Amino acid sequence: MKKTVNISNAPKPIAPYSQAILANGTLYISGQIAIDPFTGKLNNKDIKTQTKQIMENIGAILKEVKMDYSNIVKCSIFMSDMKIYTDVNEVYGSYFTVNPPAREAMHVAGLPMAVDVEISCIAVEG
Repeated sequence: MKKTVNISNAPKPIAPYSQAILANGTLYISGQIAIDPFTGKLNNKDIKTQTKQIMENIGAILKEVKMDYSNIVKCSIFMSDMKIYTDVNEVYGSYFTVNPPAREAMHVAGLPMAVDVEISCIAVEG
């Protein structure tokens, strides 16, 4: 069974996609960028601020389906420049103090709304 997850306290999609899809106990969270869900504006003061906003947006989606960061099994991190890797890791890592998920981190040529970082993830129930 497939359930679309779209909530008000995470950024509205900026293209034809859902914030997340819950299917058979697995939650697929679309790539999140640093949009403040309450203002609809980018929260892009610096890399750490962007990453924190992204992780908070992911947290809001997880909470909607009664999950938390410990349910995440896989993340993909897309960055505009590998020079920001250390700052992204510092913030990202603070959300996974025990048994962090599998992941990849990669440099890409461009991201939506010209942001510097985007993170998508997969979480499972239980």
